[in-house]
Amino acid sequence: MRQTKTALLALLLAALAVLCSSCLKVTPYQRPAAAIPQNFKEQPPEGWKQAQPSDDVLRGKWWEIFGDPALNALEDQVAISNQNVLEAEANFRQAQAAVRAARANLYPTVTGSPSVTGSEASSRLSSAVRPVPLGTYDIPVSASYTYDVWGSIHRGITAAANNAQALAALLESARLLYQSELATDYFQLHGSDADAAVLQRAVQSYKEFLTLTQDRYAGGVASDADVSQAETQLYTTQAQLKDLEVQRAQLEHAMAILTGKPPAELSVASTPVPFTFPRIPMSLPSALLERRSDIADTERQAAAANQQIGIARAAFFPTLTFASAAGVESTSFINWITWPSRFWTLGPQAAQILFDAGRRRAQVAQAQASYDATAAAYRQTVLTAFQQVEDNLAALRVLESEAAVLEQAVASAKRAVTVSEAQYTGGTATYLQVITTQTIALQDERSAIAVQTRRMTATVALIEALGGGWDASQLPTIDALEPKLRLRDLH
Repeated sequence: MRQTKTALLALLLAALAVLCSSCLKVTPYQRPAAAIPQNFKEQPPEGWKQAQPSDDVLRGKWWEIFGDPALNALEDQVAISNQNVLEAEANFRQAQAAVRAARANLYPTVTGSPSVTGSEASSRLSSAVRPVPLGTYDIPVSASYTYDVWGSIHRGITAAANNAQALAALLESARLLYQSELATDYFQLHGSDADAAVLQRAVQSYKEFLTLTQDRYAGGVASDADVSQAETQLYTTQAQLKDLEVQRAQLEHAMAILTGKPPAELSVASTPVPFTFPRIPMSLPSALLERRSDIADTERQAAAANQQIGIARAAFFPTLTFASAAGVESTSFINWITWPSRFWTLGPQAAQILFDAGRRRAQVAQAQASYDATAAAYRQTVLTAFQQVEDNLAALRVLESEAAVLEQAVASAKRAVTVSEAQYTGGTATYLQVITTQTIALQDERSAIAVQTRRMTATVALIEALGGGWDASQLPTIDALEPKLRLRDLH
């Protein structure tokens, strides 16, 4: 009869909890609204096109769009050797384990604590002449289970899964960041090589012209001032060439670190690489929300913060726990594991906080503020993404026009140098005119190389701003992050 009453009470409490679960109202999560333009303000360079759904130029190894085998070999090492990427990958695995730990709360906790104890009372306190030692043999097994009446456990699982998704997106952001940094350093390094090649040609030309000027001075045709100017021009250019060695060494060291190697283990051949400028297909601005891993990161953080609001509100309602214990115990080893030695207990327990001085209301307000902060961070990330795309579209468009103008300037400067040198040799021009035209020609050539290098790095930056070919469908699903409990997890 007593067992029947206990079971009825447990069923009554469970039914009451289920009926009252409708009292907890939590607004379903929706992605925070963000301002999304219909089109980009900056138009891409001439000849570019808007991407069609079938276009997959930026999928996978986006750096292969440049067609540079040396760059491809370096980029392949970033994902597997870069320590920052490996740290992000370990953080994601940690978040995956946190999802499994949260899911375990849906199942009962079972504990066992077998024991064998002996005891003997003091003869001073016992009426017996000699107290008899007693042995106690016990094998208790207890179980407790908290029924998820208000959904706080499920919300905790979903929040953990959302956090894991955010870290998965953060991992992709880390990969893209360091891959982009490597490509940028690579093109800057070879831009430095091209600049050095121009300076080396100029040094050789200036040496020859210095010899000519010295010969003219020896013949009484040129002045010592002409010789001094020629020497100054040569030495200044040699110093500029030396200065490039510092920049190149630092870029090479940075590339080594990005590939997970000490600087001593990486050497990049010093050869100017012909720059090729790929045409990147442009999608609509709305597609950026699905292609940027940093946007996915902040959006998943907002989803996790929303779940915390529901968890905080559930604290206002009672928790329902079922506890039970069973086992065998005896004072005799022989009679230990026998049916009469059995014992058991079973009963539900409801717990409710009656007074906490406003702590739970403060926790709800804290959770709401945390969600508002993550939603604002999401909107700011979206705005920043649009800015980065617009910045690099503008840079590529302007730099393309600037490169065309500089190409004409270089050609004109070279003609001016040829004319002024011929006039100086013929005695119809001063050495100042020669130096002026030579300086302008060298500056124009170096400026042209600098612009071409900036075009390459801006192309890399635009690919990064467009997400590097990633999209949100590559995020692990919540179902994949919270698999069913397996036998090997039951311990």
